[in-house]
Amino acid sequence: MNLPFTKHTLANGLDVLLHEDHSCPIVAVNVWYHVGSKNEVPGRTGFAHLFEHLMFEGSQHHDRGYFQPLQGAGASLNGSTNADRTNYWEVVPNGALELALWMESDRMGYLLPALTQAKFSNQRDVVLNERRQNYENRPYGLASMAMLGALFPPDHPYHWATDLKAAKLDDVHAFFQRYYHPANASIALAGDIDEAAALALVRAYFEEIPAGPRIARVRAAASIAEPIRLLLEDRVELPRIYSAWLTPAMFADDDAELDLAADLLANGKTSRLYRRLVFDERIATDVSASQNSRELTGFLQVAATAAPGHTLGEIDRAINEEIARISAEGPTVDEIERGRVQAESHFVLRLQTVGGFGGKSDQLNAYNVLLGDAGYFERDLARYYDATRESVQRAAQTYLTGAPRVTLSVVPRGRTELAVSGSIRAEVS
Repeated sequence: MNLPFTKHTLANGLDVLLHEDHSCPIVAVNVWYHVGSKNEVPGRTGFAHLFEHLMFEGSQHHDRGYFQPLQGAGASLNGSTNADRTNYWEVVPNGALELALWMESDRMGYLLPALTQAKFSNQRDVVLNERRQNYENRPYGLASMAMLGALFPPDHPYHWATDLKAAKLDDVHAFFQRYYHPANASIALAGDIDEAAALALVRAYFEEIPAGPRIARVRAAASIAEPIRLLLEDRVELPRIYSAWLTPAMFADDDAELDLAADLLANGKTSRLYRRLVFDERIATDVSASQNSRELTGFLQVAATAAPGHTLGEIDRAINEEIARISAEGPTVDEIERGRVQAESHFVLRLQTVGGFGGKSDQLNAYNVLLGDAGYFERDLARYYDATRESVQRAAQTYLTGAPRVTLSVVPRGRTELAVSGSIRAEVS
């Protein structure tokens, strides 16, 4: 899992990661900004998502759409944002590297002169429409907002959802100036490059951009004092249950153990919950589980959709029993080995490409931005090989059976009797 690379830091604070791979005449350009929704404040949320869009709308020296010049040169490109970071990437033929660097540097250093009220209003409406499409008008779409709102207190950075209605152009300008600059960014180039020449190009296009203010790390804690049971009526045919527990942050102790626990619970048809709920008892049509690792704290979530004629109370009891069994007995040797093999497979698959989401350049940036150590590959995988039956059992005892949780029942409108008993109506804003 060792990936050879060099790291350089420009005078303005921009980290530059370079990896040579001459197997194909392409180059991945990958830029991470250490900003996400957790850096927003209540009443002024959705800015990170908004800039995911605005960064493709033109900058001072190219005040037109971002896609056409790069796609015309044969590139693929995209971007994304989440609670902790924002990333943009291009994969270009090696002859188009300079074009990609010029365009990335122009939107990093010179976006605001081209950010007009018209662009802002247009993309704000696009983001608000995405919220309607992805959450408000999608079956079970409001469940994630209800869960995060219950898991984290109102002042926690993971509590809030997108709310751009009160945003003004000046607010957006100030947010960009604070977070989208070299000292809060990392750029990775991977592929058919000469390191010295590539570094010279990065210096030529990025070193003139001012560093921007130093950003203090966000600190926040969360806890659940007692079990929370919520109810949400939705335009759905079948009820679905979501159960979630607060867990350690990304890369922290027990993060990998809980990832393995989620895997053995509901990853694949041989997992415990799938065998019991879907195959044996046939009380559910599907089931999933995941350890959602985030920078400040994580949460493990189990979700299952009830089969016709069954209630969420039945599924809830079965989930509780299987988690209690892991806590009491631990996983089997075969389950641990299967989890390790799947973890290694995921690592290898991520490194099959130089660019895109999860490719070599993206992974270098992830480790560099979140850990300050771009060469964390082997140690990351070692967390899974160091996990044992006993350590997974202990993590389940500590964070699952030994801690309160949030349970959300999403039921068809007018069918509240299908929910877990004792549930109160969830408030989603």
